[in-house]
Amino acid sequence: MSSPRPSAVIVLAAGEGTRMRSATPKVLHEIAGRSLLGHVVEAVETLVPEHLVVVVGHGRDLVVEHLAAIAPRALAVDQHQQHGTGHAMRVALEGLLAAGIDLHVSLPLIVVAGDTPLLTGETLQRLLQTHIDEGASSTVLTAVLENPVGYGRVLRDPISGHVTGIVEHKDADPAQRAVREINSGVYAFDVTALRDALGQLTKDNSQGEEYLTDVLSLHVRAGLPVAAVAAADAEEILGVNDRAQLAHARSLVRDRINLGWLRSGVTIVDPATTWIDSLVVLERDCVIERNTGLHGLTTVATGAIIGPDTSLTDVVVSEGASVIRTQGSGAEIGPGATVGPFTYIRPGTRLAAKAKLGAYVEAKNAVVGAGSKVPHLSYVGDVEIGEGSNIGAATVIVNYDGIAKHRTVIGDHVRIGSDSMLVAPVTIGDGAYTAAGSVITDDVPPGAMAVARARQRNVEGWVERRREGSAAAKAAKAARVSSAPGAPSPATSSPPTSGSAPADPGQTPHEEPSQ
Repeated sequence: MSSPRPSAVIVLAAGEGTRMRSATPKVLHEIAGRSLLGHVVEAVETLVPEHLVVVVGHGRDLVVEHLAAIAPRALAVDQHQQHGTGHAMRVALEGLLAAGIDLHVSLPLIVVAGDTPLLTGETLQRLLQTHIDEGASSTVLTAVLENPVGYGRVLRDPISGHVTGIVEHKDADPAQRAVREINSGVYAFDVTALRDALGQLTKDNSQGEEYLTDVLSLHVRAGLPVAAVAAADAEEILGVNDRAQLAHARSLVRDRINLGWLRSGVTIVDPATTWIDSLVVLERDCVIERNTGLHGLTTVATGAIIGPDTSLTDVVVSEGASVIRTQGSGAEIGPGATVGPFTYIRPGTRLAAKAKLGAYVEAKNAVVGAGSKVPHLSYVGDVEIGEGSNIGAATVIVNYDGIAKHRTVIGDHVRIGSDSMLVAPVTIGDGAYTAAGSVITDDVPPGAMAVARARQRNVEGWVERRREGSAAAKAAKAARVSSAPGAPSPATSSPPTSGSAPADPGQTPHEEPSQ
């Protein structure tokens, strides 16, 4: 038997949210990679409603633009002036009629608030099923809170226990404020009964607004059945009205997401310091170390290790890869590849199998071939590196001429000497070498050794002449005097060090590759 579906879901998202003290509309603040409104839409879409309506008001243009991205089928209806939740419902129904949509009166209508990111589809389904099973005209989702201050209280008949109404906190008397069962702001309604009651709402209350909660009282007075469903977890109904509540909701969503991954076979070493967005995908037997954030559309494959102290956004990490103390976005990390520590990977970077970006490396729009290494202290931008190549320490790909970016191509099994500058556009052929300290401006043929540096020249006596009286000058003088012919030998001395004349540039020995 298929699950029941509602004729429509109405999301109330017109409020300004003044307590957020933000230029951003309240419902667009984010938790785990989704807006508050996005979390609500995700939950209500599990009901597969025939129509989805979002009542907008404050920050209308931003909210409508966001809706077009996350829920293109949603109908946005303007509540130009906010006169309460009851008024918002009338605006929503009028908006449906204006759009030529006539709701099926045989199917219930669901109402939710746009700032309840913890609400789940399972709870909404239970609310809908209870409403249908009890033949109710209206059904409210409730919760029991230790501290219900600020919430509307659910009133019940002391004998039958049936719901008799809902009173807002500001309008409640002391006895009513002692009630701990609260209104979540989530309802199921019979469409016809709702329309009739909306026409009877007044603004006779402390806020001078039309309360949707008064619909339930009107149904009770009319002898219509009113039902209530208690949320299995009171945290589900928590709304977000200020930054403190936003932070609290964020931690609850984090814990919910982490628990789900832990139960699916992912190792999360320290869940309290691990933040994983809603759309991230993790495979079994990957390991997420402490102080790690995985955001956007990041995916992590089996056997990969992420962290500690790592933040990845829209990064694909393949099986067996390791990413340690790294900031990365828009990149692909191949099987068995290693990244970090203290590495920055920027969009367009792709590492093939067993490639390496080591300590203090920045890569941007860089393709690193299988088994190739950029071990440390280097910048590789707009470059394609072949297989089995090694990029020595302190290498810089000079990709920007002040106007445009240019690309560098490094072939297979190339050895780039430490402290090399490769000035793009330039191509280093397969099997070629560059000498340490070289500035490469021309293409290097396959198998060639490129040397681009001046011969060393020593200016004797410069320090004593130009830095007279300095510690360096005194040390130089002492060394000169002690080495002069006939100078007495010191009581103790270190073995002399051997030196060699500067090598001929054409025969410069190349450093062993950095490891």
